[in-house]
Amino acid sequence: MTDGVNDLGDIDPMAPSHDQKQIVGRQIWRVVPYAKRYPGRVFSGIFSNAMARMFDLMPFVAIGYSIDYFTNGIMSGPKFLQDFVINLPGSIEVGYGFLIFLGFFFLALFQGLSEYSWQTLGYRIQHDLRMDATKSIISMEASYYDMRQTGQIMSVLSSDVNQLEDVVADSSTSIIRIIVTFLTAFVILVLMSWKLAAVLFGPLILIVPLVYWFSTRVQRKYRKQRESTGDITAVLENLISGISVVQAYNAQDWESERVNRESAAYRDQAIGASQDRNRFVPMIYAIAGIAFGLLVSVGGSLAGSGEISTGQLVTFLLISTRMTMPLFIFGILINQLQRGEAAARRVFAVVDLEPEIFDKEDAIELSEDITSVEFKDVHFTYPNTTIPVLKGISFKVEGGDFLGIMGHTGAGKTTILKLLMRYYTVNSGEVLINGVSIQDYTLDSVRDKIGFVSQEPFLFYGTVKDNVIYNQTASEAELQTALELAGAWEFIQELEDSLDTMVGDRGAKLSGGQRARVSLARALLKRPSLLILDEASSALDAETERRIQENLIASGNDRATIAVAHRLSTIRNADEIISMVDGAIVERGKHDDMVEAGGVYASQWTIQTGDLAGL
Repeated sequence: MTDGVNDLGDIDPMAPSHDQKQIVGRQIWRVVPYAKRYPGRVFSGIFSNAMARMFDLMPFVAIGYSIDYFTNGIMSGPKFLQDFVINLPGSIEVGYGFLIFLGFFFLALFQGLSEYSWQTLGYRIQHDLRMDATKSIISMEASYYDMRQTGQIMSVLSSDVNQLEDVVADSSTSIIRIIVTFLTAFVILVLMSWKLAAVLFGPLILIVPLVYWFSTRVQRKYRKQRESTGDITAVLENLISGISVVQAYNAQDWESERVNRESAAYRDQAIGASQDRNRFVPMIYAIAGIAFGLLVSVGGSLAGSGEISTGQLVTFLLISTRMTMPLFIFGILINQLQRGEAAARRVFAVVDLEPEIFDKEDAIELSEDITSVEFKDVHFTYPNTTIPVLKGISFKVEGGDFLGIMGHTGAGKTTILKLLMRYYTVNSGEVLINGVSIQDYTLDSVRDKIGFVSQEPFLFYGTVKDNVIYNQTASEAELQTALELAGAWEFIQELEDSLDTMVGDRGAKLSGGQRARVSLARALLKRPSLLILDEASSALDAETERRIQENLIASGNDRATIAVAHRLSTIRNADEIISMVDGAIVERGKHDDMVEAGGVYASQWTIQTGDLAGL
């Protein structure tokens, strides 16, 4: 597994943090291939930033030359620069002033171009990273989400990806600024006086061990800080989603304390990182102070002996002072890179995810309708558990058949449906579609043929129409037909904006029964050859359920239907009913036969119909 995959614990609140030392940049370098997709912007950013840094130093050089001319009447500097100043209209004094103006003008021009190039590159990389991470997340099988909080994943896709955009937009230009400024200044200063250059740059070597100390010490704290950000997001997402339960149990104070604990953990990690950072930056300034102090002392001595001119000393001092900004930026840069490294570990851990359920290399398309579904001695245990959920399940459903599945909570009913949707893979046995193993078909082609309605119908934020047509195309007539079959058309017509009514987050503005009918309409709009209903009618009243059943029977002569139900009236008219206990089928048959048999099904039917005389 790659480092990114090994770091999956970074986005898993159940996994312990890794405390090993981390050197800055190991994961951030993985952003480079994304930048290579936009070579024009990379080149523009590097070139314009380099030019801006060179023009940034140009006024200081011009000031030194002008001082030599004003004090001694002698023009110094390269011949082409002297000719340029002489040939300008006006006096030589005006020429030096114009030279300084040109330095600032081109600095502003190239700096603006540099910032635009890097910022837009950062936004593009941010988008590409978020899309790659999102594609990895949504391709994962259901078991991946079983022990992970939504807020943790959202934190990676939002704040961590945004942090990497900051690294590209800000840190990249800072790196170039430091490199170009130091190299240009080094060349200029060495040409003026190698002795003063040695005095200036010698102490700066001490910054290297400081960088190592800071990067190995603070990176862990930044990683934990990023994890704490995810924890806060997860708690808040959980709190807002369950606000009705919070208020019903008067748990506002309890939830506030929970948020307080997570926020305090973030605060403590941030303070710890800040303490290290605020020890690191002053150390850089202390070293710079030593270098500049020695420079003034030695430079004054050399100027007094005539080894360098006054103008050269002034230029040397101005450029040296100008280098305090790159040094300050260097401290900020290391800080940004450490934050980016922590974010990169989490982002690329998601990008590197590989699903365990995927298409085989020789998988074929399920091009025809589903005409039969068969379970043959299927055994299944959920990942990371040891208790079997299904024990030797076998049944067959032909096109046009209606299979009902009943059983107590935990009997394994919904698991059968999840295996049909290939959210999980069987441990042993086979699931066959049209006589072929379901694993021999591509995932998408199987799911295209299935209409699925879960026991907790999910509606996306948007309109009723958006939720029914979801990822499909349909005419107004087809949309209305699906809604009528699902028993939803009547109540939708009574809504203020009809199909354009906003349903709220997760369909909160609709009742449970209304959400169930909209979700059923979404499934029916696909015209599936296999309809899977997981407690789909549990929120409906008996009359509405009866009418919907009649609609489904009348509209789908060739459609196979598998329905899981606690309320046995839902599956009473099924062609076959299987009764499950602890993952095994204990009874099967038609309704009347099973009632007469007096087993588990009959017992439940008696309880639900209120006929307790036989108990």
